[in-house]
Amino acid sequence: MRFWTWWLLALLLQALPPAGASEDSSTAGPPGPGPRHWSYADKAQWASNFPDCGGSMQSPINIETSTTLFAPQLKPFQLSGYNLPPEETLSLQNNGHTIVLGLPANVSISGGGLPEAYLAAQLHLHWGSQGGPGSEHTVDGHHFAGEIHVVHYNSRFGGIKEAAREPGGLAVLAAFLQAGSEENEAYQHILESLDEVHEEGEEASIAGFDIAKLLPDNLHFYFRYNGSLTTPPCYQTVNWTIFNQTVLLSQGQISVLEESLLGDEEELIQGNFRLPQSLHDRRVLASFLMPPTAAAAPPAAEPPDGGKQESASLLTGELLAIVFGGLFVVTAVAFLLYARKHRQRPDAPAAKPSRIYLPATPEEPTGEGDASQAS
Repeated sequence: MRFWTWWLLALLLQALPPAGASEDSSTAGPPGPGPRHWSYADKAQWASNFPDCGGSMQSPINIETSTTLFAPQLKPFQLSGYNLPPEETLSLQNNGHTIVLGLPANVSISGGGLPEAYLAAQLHLHWGSQGGPGSEHTVDGHHFAGEIHVVHYNSRFGGIKEAAREPGGLAVLAAFLQAGSEENEAYQHILESLDEVHEEGEEASIAGFDIAKLLPDNLHFYFRYNGSLTTPPCYQTVNWTIFNQTVLLSQGQISVLEESLLGDEEELIQGNFRLPQSLHDRRVLASFLMPPTAAAAPPAAEPPDGGKQESASLLTGELLAIVFGGLFVVTAVAFLLYARKHRQRPDAPAAKPSRIYLPATPEEPTGEGDASQAS
């Protein structure tokens, strides 16, 4: 009898979960890089454990500039509360997949074609290894050195976990990181504290600073599409904004990212990015008009006009100027031919006065469409 008692007790102990096990780790932590039961080494298996990862609206994607659609409703963003005072303490954490900086809810964004204000939750980074590419999104097939994601949730919801499951619940501002010749002072606020979070799970506190300095100077030029989280559980609830202008860091700063943090099995966190996913029937919008040679040109680190604001009305005016110029040349040539013909016939009877041409008026069709109506 005692044998059977011990045998039943052993079966019960085996059925119990180990101490500290999560009941549903897929919902633990904020969206973005999540719990450690998944890894970048097994990306092909994500859809087996997280069905959304196999959906038709997954991120990241490759942005083909030649197929983007100009959307005039994509206005500039308004950033609120981004310039944090030094007295504001921020939490920096190594979660085993990346570095995460928590942001207070008074940091928010509005405008940018978003339906409502979105409150900030956190930001994190993606990078490569040994100076190789590390961005998640690509432009015309081109990878960049890294990528920053600033994660926000719709202010209609009580928190990010609730918003992450709802369509349009999240808005992520993304920018490409590129190697430059000088150090980026804004990123030093984060990089100089990486030694304190060397191992997975470690946290550190850093003083507040201007978070906007981590993003490009020009926030007027960007791409927009509907997608998902780029890590499990891959919820397809994200309004993605990818800025056209890149952020420059020194090669030394990028190397610090690649060589400072340990993740699973005490290995360096490197190559923490997901490859581009199929676009399916989604369309990518642009807040600016792409130049005609955009598809053949290398990905622009600067907007097409070198950083100045480019508007549809400006391009429309240039097109109209070309049209009117062409009309002027045609009528001038016709006048010269007419005058030459009559000089050659001095004995011809005087003709009745008549108009040789009528200048084009705003009501007359010019043969060209209005570029501001492109879609």
